[in-house]
Amino acid sequence: MTVTDGSDLWLRRFHPAPDAAARLVCFPHAGGSASFYFPVSAALQNDCEVSALQYPGRQDRRTEPNVDDIGVLADRIAPVVAPLFDRPVVFFGHSMGAIVAYEVARRLGEQGHAPAMLFASGRRAPSTRREEKVHLRDDDGLVAEMKALSGTDAAVLGDEELLRMVLPSIRSDYRAIETYGPETAVLDCPITALIGDADPKSTVDEADAWRAHTTAAFDIKTFRGGHFYLTPRASEVLALMRTALRGAVTVG
Repeated sequence: MTVTDGSDLWLRRFHPAPDAAARLVCFPHAGGSASFYFPVSAALQNDCEVSALQYPGRQDRRTEPNVDDIGVLADRIAPVVAPLFDRPVVFFGHSMGAIVAYEVARRLGEQGHAPAMLFASGRRAPSTRREEKVHLRDDDGLVAEMKALSGTDAAVLGDEELLRMVLPSIRSDYRAIETYGPETAVLDCPITALIGDADPKSTVDEADAWRAHTTAAFDIKTFRGGHFYLTPRASEVLALMRTALRGAVTVG
């Protein structure tokens, strides 16, 4: 598979560990960036090498055009991630990132590169569908959505200039995820769905529907909390990641 974009452009390795036995690839949520996973990288640096995706249109890639189509984004990411499969790889995606991870896994699976595990966090299954139009709201409407989900740094929400700078990428991401699917493709890798019991973006039943998207093992873990349950429950989520990574190395 030909690499069309350099990994240094797409992947952030905050704690490089080139000799690690396994790799974790993290996919950000709508409006999110690679830096969201810095704490994960710090916590797991002795367990694996963590690579976090940096989508176009944000932080150091803010001058690049945003990508408002999940399929196009997955097409661009897949060849960048493929070279990482010289050892076991686990995918973790939160919210929109769960769908991007699923679509990348789907493409890589067709090339013989199946992740050892896909963690689908804070997102209903690809086969489910809701009519959502947040991307059509005005700027104030977008900000209201961000505040409601409690996933954006308060410093960003309180800085008018910075907020206006990031809104285009947020709107683009919402357009991408809200115009996606439904999709019924099935993966060969195990899937673990993670969901907050009060998540307004997905019910537990909608998250459980991920089981129809794999021919391998499926599990679902429910946590107390909303869409960003994983912040206060970080220790539990990290424990699940460690278990999956160790299992991947043992099987591999």
